[in-house]
Amino acid sequence: MAEVATELVGALEGMLGTRLPVRVQASWDGSTAGPPGAPLLVLRNRRALRRLIWQPGELGLARAYVSGDLELAPETDLYEVLAAVAEFQERPEVLAHRLGARDLLGAHGRRLLGAALRSGAIGPQPAPPPEEVRAVKGRLHSRGRDRAAISHHYDVGNDFYGLVLGSSMVYSCAYWVPGAKSLEDAQEAKLDLICRKLGLRPGVRLLDVGCGWGSLLLHAAKHYGVSAVGVSISAAQVALAQRRVAEAGLAGQVEVRLQDYREIPDGPFDAISSVGMAEHVGSTQYRTYAEGLHGLLKSGGRLLNHQIARRPTPAGEPHVPSPFITRYVFPDGELSPVGTTVSLLEEAGFEVRDVEALREHYALTLREWVANLEGHWTEAVRLVGRGRARVWRLYMAASAVAFEANQIGVNQVLAVRTGAGGESGLPATREEWLTGRRGAELGRPDGGTEAAADTDLGDRPSVR
Repeated sequence: MAEVATELVGALEGMLGTRLPVRVQASWDGSTAGPPGAPLLVLRNRRALRRLIWQPGELGLARAYVSGDLELAPETDLYEVLAAVAEFQERPEVLAHRLGARDLLGAHGRRLLGAALRSGAIGPQPAPPPEEVRAVKGRLHSRGRDRAAISHHYDVGNDFYGLVLGSSMVYSCAYWVPGAKSLEDAQEAKLDLICRKLGLRPGVRLLDVGCGWGSLLLHAAKHYGVSAVGVSISAAQVALAQRRVAEAGLAGQVEVRLQDYREIPDGPFDAISSVGMAEHVGSTQYRTYAEGLHGLLKSGGRLLNHQIARRPTPAGEPHVPSPFITRYVFPDGELSPVGTTVSLLEEAGFEVRDVEALREHYALTLREWVANLEGHWTEAVRLVGRGRARVWRLYMAASAVAFEANQIGVNQVLAVRTGAGGESGLPATREEWLTGRRGAELGRPDGGTEAAADTDLGDRPSVR
């Protein structure tokens, strides 16, 4: 009897006309096949094959991994697997190939079907893992549906996020300035960069939209003397943020609300931050979002919009979001090219004054989060279950690879609501409005201008 892995891999490579990017092992007969030296994936049972047959590609692989039907061999590096698969998907012969009935009726197709039948891969479609989002009810980006989508991701558990994010409790791209020795250093540098870009100072009233666990609010209040309001629609985040504010003795200075960005009644504000929140807004609501924030700002007020961006698609081609991210991580989340974001902010009345790309910084941040998760794996599984811990490991590692490959990016867009006569209220140069008293405290006597311009971290050694 032919070995399962050898027969299946041979048939699949013959159909595609190229080598697979990984080796495959069928654990029930011990057979292994694939390019020598490639990372090794272990199929623990025939159900893994059925998942791949029913949902070939990203979703089938994700379901198999999350469920535990597919494992990495002990010596296999997850980043190596993800990078190899990403490179494979971009090969011209793979991009040009569309599996159809003609393929299955040809010699290679008959060979693949025969191998699938003999290996037990043909059978009923397995149920998705319980971590997969079922249909989210309601009109897309209605307030109720947005609350449900946000709850799926952010209400997993504050203790779990503490393991992953570390003591900073910041769930967005850190800023790896020269001299940053830890994730916490880099996150403090990011919070401070935002405060300096917004020109915060005592007497300023700040609104933080999608405030997370309150870290930016606390930093701005402690170091810049602002009064601040933070809003989030994650009940778990708001509960912890409120407790952190109270413990810091800032209850009279900082307010955290369980509130949708479309429900804020008490503008205007001098400055608004929106960090890692706009990805949840959706293309149908982005104009409402941009116009709403513009209306909440005083004349001369600044907006700092920190947002992940995707690469633009060729003209006429629709963007197809990742089925794994949509079903397991960010239901209803949407990414747009940075040019689209800038245009919509301008159309809402803002003047965009600065765009800073932080793509490499996010790749480094994600690798730190993955290392934290792996270093606390037993506790993470106890808190949220093995399947959900696998979801987070896969999504963060895959995101790191995507940032490194320039498949996605992240940008800080600084915009201003100009006065009636067109005045921006900003100093004449970028160096002036980036200079702040906190620069010296963070080891940058010049106020941080040189660090702010330096985002090439290719030769920076690992912080671990």
